[in-house]
Amino acid sequence: MAALRIDRPGLFSSLQDMGRFGYQRFGISASGAMDTLALQAANLLVGNPRGRAAVELTMLGLSAVVEEGPVRFALAGADMTLRINDCPAESWQSHALSPGDRLDIGAARTGMRAYLAIAGGFDVPPTLGSLSTHSRSAIGGLEGRALRTGDLLPLNGVPAGPLLMLADAHRPRAHGPIRVVLGPQDDFFTPAGIATFLGSEYRVTDKADRMGAQLDGPAIEHAAGFNIVSDGIMNGSIQVPGNGRPLVLLADRQSTGGYPKIATVIGPDLWRLGQARPGDTLRFAAISPDEAQAAAEAQERLIAGLPAAMSEPPPPGAELSSERLLAHNLIGGVCSALDPLPL
Repeated sequence: MAALRIDRPGLFSSLQDMGRFGYQRFGISASGAMDTLALQAANLLVGNPRGRAAVELTMLGLSAVVEEGPVRFALAGADMTLRINDCPAESWQSHALSPGDRLDIGAARTGMRAYLAIAGGFDVPPTLGSLSTHSRSAIGGLEGRALRTGDLLPLNGVPAGPLLMLADAHRPRAHGPIRVVLGPQDDFFTPAGIATFLGSEYRVTDKADRMGAQLDGPAIEHAAGFNIVSDGIMNGSIQVPGNGRPLVLLADRQSTGGYPKIATVIGPDLWRLGQARPGDTLRFAAISPDEAQAAAEAQERLIAGLPAAMSEPPPPGAELSSERLLAHNLIGGVCSALDPLPL
């Protein structure tokens, strides 16, 4: 059976899919990928159903050797260095590996998390219907924990179909403030507090992980205290505890909480929290529930259209062919030597 032997596990590498749903009423976290856009793109590049489990890499990738094969993989998400048998390789593109081949994924140059998808997925039994790892409760994934040196990840299936790449123009990009819908307890805040939240810049602190991201910035003024009867927590719920600084709950969040929630990050923008690094700054903008629904539908159309935007990568050496060079603007930025230099 094909398998990946983990020689270097990275900082926190774990199996994640779209999450474990239907159990929050029992206190079980949904968990799941922090950047579901990148997860789905990586899966589509290797011909998988888009929600299949992949290895989520955090800040630093892993090193692995193919024990048996063949194996096809793709890496998408944060910009991490990628090498195959010590040769540079491209992310957002599927690659073929043979038994004995070595895969090295380095540190993230931008972004926080990348996803290593394998054609056919991982031959690991699901827990409560999902392979997502929730390390705090030790369920899902591989023994409910992050990967370790020496782990052997068994793989399903045999690669089929062509290798694929996703052009840069179709990859996710962050634009503007993170969109939120106010509530459900925005009445626990003064108008000035809500204005502070929507008008300020907040910095991601080093207390940011899969459970949530504590933000630093201007304090948000409460109107009616900061304790409520505990109620359900959604992915993207923004609590404001007594210190007035927002706390965004994410994939590994607890199922209930007792601080008032000023707003909820809309689903289409959650991936941006998953890619935010400590020190990054964020701003928030309120939209209506109807606008949030429209954004979710637009993102679904974008993801559904990704397969049509994927193409076979050029063969080795084709990057410098006349046809390929003529297809690009090679003189952009050139100006006349007779024109005055721009100031």
